[in-house]
Amino acid sequence: MPKKASDFTLMITTIILVFIGIVMVFSSSYPDADYKLGNPYHYLIKQLVFAVLGFFVMIFFMNFKYWILSRLSKIIFLGCIVLNALLFTPLGFEAGGATRWIKVFGYTLMPSDAIKLGSIILMATFLAKKKDDIRKFKKGLLPALMLISFSAGLIIIQPDLSTSATLAVTLIAMLFIAGAKMSHLIGLGMIGVTALGFAIIGESYRIRRMTVFLHPFEDPTGDGWQVIQSLYALGSGGLFGAGLGQSKQKFFYLSEPYNDFIFSIIGEELGFIGSVIIILLFLIIIWRGIKIALSAKDLFGCYLASGITALISIQTLVHIGVVTSSLPPTGIPLPFVSAGGTSLLVFMAGIGILLNISRHTKLDRS
Repeated sequence: MPKKASDFTLMITTIILVFIGIVMVFSSSYPDADYKLGNPYHYLIKQLVFAVLGFFVMIFFMNFKYWILSRLSKIIFLGCIVLNALLFTPLGFEAGGATRWIKVFGYTLMPSDAIKLGSIILMATFLAKKKDDIRKFKKGLLPALMLISFSAGLIIIQPDLSTSATLAVTLIAMLFIAGAKMSHLIGLGMIGVTALGFAIIGESYRIRRMTVFLHPFEDPTGDGWQVIQSLYALGSGGLFGAGLGQSKQKFFYLSEPYNDFIFSIIGEELGFIGSVIIILLFLIIIWRGIKIALSAKDLFGCYLASGITALISIQTLVHIGVVTSSLPPTGIPLPFVSAGGTSLLVFMAGIGILLNISRHTKLDRS
């Protein structure tokens, strides 16, 4: 099939979200950046740099033959493992009691973001090759379970339970799309819930997070502070918001309002209408991702598009769920919007892959 134009709707929606992210990162970060770093433009400059890099990464993958990723899947995943191993060398950077970053030339990189995309590529390759065995326990479920466990384990040792769970759910969603037996999926779900339960009770701070989720106002100046301030931000925004740059909660009431709680600042400054617009933009991306997956010319392209779309969907849902106190408090960025160079690069690479798949389909690109 001759190569066609990329999905314009997906591309322009992504660019709009990234632009909104740049604006909101600056708006939500300048008090923190000015006070701690003496430069109110610190996070704005970093986000701009990575947005430009991300654009070129997106263009590269948009023109890179996506099926070659299947041949390179093991090498890509091995590279992700090596990157993760660097966390336990002098390059590893600890913050907030966790070692999740590699510091190189003053820039911090998160291996977990690369692991997410690498795992999706490897899972898509496995599912495409084992299309006739996916409903079998030994040849289908067991190898998939090993990949899911290993990929999630690479992240949970950092420790980062929320990202690990997000990736695991994404890979299980790919299994479901590939036609795995429902009994196998239910079994996987039970194993996952059990493992999650043990991970929570194994750390006192995770138990406190569950308590805060259930009863945030019982400790309003302690563990419940972050969740309550997030709800204050969303509630004070009203219908139209306080106005761009007019947030009060970003003045040291919320920690990292430009990252894990950026949707709270969006709700406060842009109001309910602004928040709904952001959600609609994500829904457009998810819709186009699903259309691309359904129209892909091969199984690998279908599963790859499905995995990338599932990751964007689940991570967005978790972020919004946390800031609205619909899920237990944890730290996970909003794709394309939150501050974070590695996250932005990886998600724009994912969009580039989706755009490339769309060039080889009979998709309506308008």
